[in-house]
Amino acid sequence: MYKILVVEDDRIIAQALASHLRRWDYETKCVEDLKNIMDEFRQFEPHLVLLDIMLPFFNGFHWCQEIRKISEAPIIFLSSANDNMNIVMAMNMGGDEFIEKPFDLNVVTAKVQAILRRSYSYQGTVNVMEYHGAVLNLNDATLTYEEQKTELTKNEFRILQMLLENVGRIVSRDSIITRLWESDEFIDDNTLTVNIARLRKKLEQIGLEKMIRTKKGIGYMVEQ
Repeated sequence: MYKILVVEDDRIIAQALASHLRRWDYETKCVEDLKNIMDEFRQFEPHLVLLDIMLPFFNGFHWCQEIRKISEAPIIFLSSANDNMNIVMAMNMGGDEFIEKPFDLNVVTAKVQAILRRSYSYQGTVNVMEYHGAVLNLNDATLTYEEQKTELTKNEFRILQMLLENVGRIVSRDSIITRLWESDEFIDDNTLTVNIARLRKKLEQIGLEKMIRTKKGIGYMVEQ
């Protein structure tokens, strides 16, 4: 089980992060003594750190430098100060990712999974896919964007999953139909057109009307 240390001055945010991540089977701990963060870091030995920039005593940049003296555990900075200077500072100090507040907990989870997978060659089940703030939950076939959620049918879910697996590449209509044939339903070209139209309508309802692009005569794609 991966261990995640939450270093956050706002106790409500810290507890919300910890509670949400525990639902995804991560062992999570919130730092209690923000003056002695390194003591808790050494005791807990986390695989990843969620680190607020605005902290009492010393800021997150200071603690990132201290952590980097003894550990290569990935660090995700959390901050409402999202100007370019802070983002550049976060990366230069040894951070691996920067997430702006306020954030969607599902987006945080997606980024945590991606970094753990990249850092530790994690081969476990990927439970979510994230694209520019939109999060596709592979467990319950829902899509969340800016705190709005829509439920997808089996075919809509498979279409969107396939497109997100191939971001930046055109996926042919034939390839999608072949993927949908894995279900018990008969899929033909017209059925695919109907499913794409319904999926687009659901995306539009939550503010993602331009997510799927049509490449006439070829197929569909989600651009990078």
